Amino acid sequence: MTLTPMVSGYQVTFETDPARFLERAGAHLADEPVISTVVATVAERFARSQRAATPYSWFAVVTGPAGEIVGAAMRTAPFPPYPLYVLGMPDAAAIALADALVDRAEDVGGANGSLPATRVLADRVAERTGGTVEINMHMRLFELGELVEARPVPGRLRPAYDDEADLVFDWFRRFHVDADEQAGHVGHGHRDEGFTVDDARDRITGGCVWLWVADDDTPLHMTCANPPAFGVARIGPVYTPKEHRGHGYASAAVGAVSRALRDGGSRVSLFTDQANPTSNGIYLALGYEPVVDTVDLAIR
Repeated sequence: MTLTPMVSGYQVTFETDPARFLERAGAHLADEPVISTVVATVAERFARSQRAATPYSWFAVVTGPAGEIVGAAMRTAPFPPYPLYVLGMPDAAAIALADALVDRAEDVGGANGSLPATRVLADRVAERTGGTVEINMHMRLFELGELVEARPVPGRLRPAYDDEADLVFDWFRRFHVDADEQAGHVGHGHRDEGFTVDDARDRITGGCVWLWVADDDTPLHMTCANPPAFGVARIGPVYTPKEHRGHGYASAAVGAVSRALRDGGSRVSLFTDQANPTSNGIYLALGYEPVVDTVDLAIR
């Protein structure tokens, strides 16, 4: 644990032990568990596995003048430039976090998370380092409201089998490339660099990967989810190979997985790229409702 000096009434603590981070910040994350879903699920996964994913692998807590927790962030992405993930916090708290990062000489090349905190942090880092901020992607976090049944399509949903880890790995990697292509993004394919076949196998073993299959059991589509954290499960990635698109498999699979997660007692969330009309249309039609806008920023 590293405690930084208090600046403008705010103090930042960097914690490398995810279990200690959850012990300290768990109540704060639980206050808005849908918005906190990414930080909460990653921290819980790291706490279970005791595995560091990046050269940084830290979680941060920002406290206010009275010692109350006002914000949290993490740096766990397993691909360059190892971007931060920032939850909502007051502007002054985001500036204090940015100052703490610069003061400890971290090379911050990117940040994503809730608006406006992520933009405030990135602008402050760029101001202090002489850099510039560029937008990679505008995202939106949704939560399932009243589930609308998808139209029936041929085939059925089933869990992925252990011997399908190579397929899941391949589709996970292709998801990022194809999603960027659909949304008109270029050069973001590095987001899958930390994912391995072993990771795919772990997700399958954990019951977090479903396939929509044809009557002969041929896989046509993949829907994944993260285990619930503070009562919130997050769906993703969702992938249909190009040759199988346009048949309603994604709607059917996401609808079925959403129902199963909700029936299991979880609130259900997911992210979309705001520039991808296909995925946004699917989720809105299923009854997903927007919660907060997020952004993926590069700091150069």
